[in-house]
Amino acid sequence: MNIPEGRRYVTQLGGRDLIIETGKYAKQVSGSVTVRYGDTLVLVTAQMQDEAKPIPFLPLTVDYEEKHYAIGKIPGSFLRREGRPGAQATLNARITDRQIRPLFPKDLRNETQVIITVLSADQEHDPAPLGAIGASAALAISDIPWNGPTACQHVGYVDGEYVIAPTLQQLREGDLELTVAASEDAVLMVEASANELPEATMVGAIEFAQEQLAPVIATIQRMREEIGQEKKAYEGTAQVPADDVALVTDAAKAAGLGEVLRTPGKHERAAATKALRDRVIDELLGDLEGDEADARRATLKEAFGKAEAAVMREMVLDDAVRTDGRAPNEIRPIWIETGVLPMAHGSAVFTRGETQVLATTTLGTGRDNRLVDDLGLDSTEEFMLHYNFPPYSTGEVKRMFGTSRREQGHGNLARRALVRQIPDGDAFPYVIRCVGETLESNGSSSMATVCATTLSLMDAGVPLRAPVAGIAMGLVKEGDRYEILSDILGSEDALGDMDFKVTGTGDGVTALQMDIKIAGIDASIMTAALERAREGRLHILGLMREALPAPRSELAARAPRIETVQIPSDKIGTVIGPGGKQIRELEALGAKVEIEEEGLVRIYTDEGSVADEVKRRIESLTETPEVGKTYAGKVVKIVDFGAFVNLFPGTDGLLHISQVAEGRVENVADHLKEGDAIDVKINAIDDRGKIDLVRPELEGIVAPRAPKRGGGGGPRREGRGPRRG
Repeated sequence: MNIPEGRRYVTQLGGRDLIIETGKYAKQVSGSVTVRYGDTLVLVTAQMQDEAKPIPFLPLTVDYEEKHYAIGKIPGSFLRREGRPGAQATLNARITDRQIRPLFPKDLRNETQVIITVLSADQEHDPAPLGAIGASAALAISDIPWNGPTACQHVGYVDGEYVIAPTLQQLREGDLELTVAASEDAVLMVEASANELPEATMVGAIEFAQEQLAPVIATIQRMREEIGQEKKAYEGTAQVPADDVALVTDAAKAAGLGEVLRTPGKHERAAATKALRDRVIDELLGDLEGDEADARRATLKEAFGKAEAAVMREMVLDDAVRTDGRAPNEIRPIWIETGVLPMAHGSAVFTRGETQVLATTTLGTGRDNRLVDDLGLDSTEEFMLHYNFPPYSTGEVKRMFGTSRREQGHGNLARRALVRQIPDGDAFPYVIRCVGETLESNGSSSMATVCATTLSLMDAGVPLRAPVAGIAMGLVKEGDRYEILSDILGSEDALGDMDFKVTGTGDGVTALQMDIKIAGIDASIMTAALERAREGRLHILGLMREALPAPRSELAARAPRIETVQIPSDKIGTVIGPGGKQIRELEALGAKVEIEEEGLVRIYTDEGSVADEVKRRIESLTETPEVGKTYAGKVVKIVDFGAFVNLFPGTDGLLHISQVAEGRVENVADHLKEGDAIDVKINAIDDRGKIDLVRPELEGIVAPRAPKRGGGGGPRREGRGPRRG
């Protein structure tokens, strides 16, 4: 058997071998590698079509495939095979896409596909950054035009120390879950969830990641030099001649483009800009007609787009003025409304300029949580946040399909921003689902979702550790000159160089996400952007506190009520009953009852009185008799030597004839009858569990007898179920 020999490259990352191999598997594709770290192994392929598509963007697709055999499991679906990628797989694909997309040639229009397949997952090392490293290596050695290499990895913050390539457990328990993608000299992509860390700590983590990723980038560079293919020639989209751009720019400026770009209102500004564009182009076309005029018009339209971007950027860099008239650090006007939906458990509307989000909070029981069925650590999700972006929010008409990758990404970012501020299950034992409905959008809708969701949680009475606000920062950079923009508009996102989203409390950062459109930015720009974001965040938090200073002291009337009871773990079977009979009887009262392995019982109801009754019954079912404790008992049987009294379900004791009444009692039936309610106190419990009772009111008058060992003073059990004592 002749097994082909591949090329194997090994470098160190976090004190462990990172192994990249190529030349053995999937050899018909342009670029193919495997990446191994520990016992996690991914296969990454890259392929480009020969023909270009007549479209105005790069048709790049990144697919992330999770295989259940990678962790030795059979899929739980009906067909017992993998279905469409889950939410986490989609988010992992986005991480790779955001890392590699900025480095393709701007005029490339050939359809390109990167496929990451997780072949083995040791549930200790996350395969997602390995897939991004593999994409870089596969593209670098392929014939696909691409200006890498890059590398990607997680950074944790454990006990005050940065950790590169932390384990999944370290990410879960540490104060930081940061993902950084970098090239040789710049940061390309950042995504993070943090436990209110200072801005300086976040910048330090990013710089640490750059240092640690340098050997990986060098290894991929060596692969390209040693075995890389010659890059394919391609037919790029026709570029607008520089002379035409200059011609249109001069004409547009003379026609007042700078003033038009300052028109208040997104749609009003767009309409005024279009009118000026058409007027300028008509003048430049002159007497041209027919096909020649149509072709020339298309070229001049594209040139006008570049002129618009150039004028906008000049306004920012030269005049420190933005298209809506704001200064670079100025935040749009904000108004807030809470408690807007009468049937929701919590709701709020957050409006910032022309961006508006309605957020809702729904409180559920433990049965409402989401099972996380991916290749990571087994877990459930008790806090869910979903983001929706309907076409009407931008004044457009589009077909509505399922949840888009963008919606999943924005929802995940908002959840990361808030999850560490949600109280734990012991303090607030609810499953929480929040939904952010984007009603209007002109930039920063994900950050408006963070603000609106915080307010809806507080409106629902969720005791957040601290409120969270978010703000999106932009960048305009020309050479060494740059300006950072606070609370960016949609046009500033489209025509600018960076979208840097930052969320946090008054004490520190809780989440980051950065995407750039240039080759990269350095730490000084990130530091300045984070400081300006902190100033904006504190301003927004102040307005949020004015609208709702603290979480509501009471839950909404329609929210389920929860009572908890701690029972001995050996009593769980008693509460459940044979075949679940006992728990069904409890739930028939109008409650949901959940029992954890440690004996914590949660009771969910719509009415407090029902919860109280279910709690009382559970306590009765699991109670243990205590010497010296007084019980409200019920006489269940009269005998010659006394009366048997039921203390609580399944447990009786004997009230001896000497304790029935003051003085000598000849006949117990003269003083008590079955069904009588009397107070009794436990005098003693012998080594066989038999209970001797006395009447509290006779203490000091009638001396209690000393029960005989194993005598007739024990509890009556016939037909009354198992002994509880």
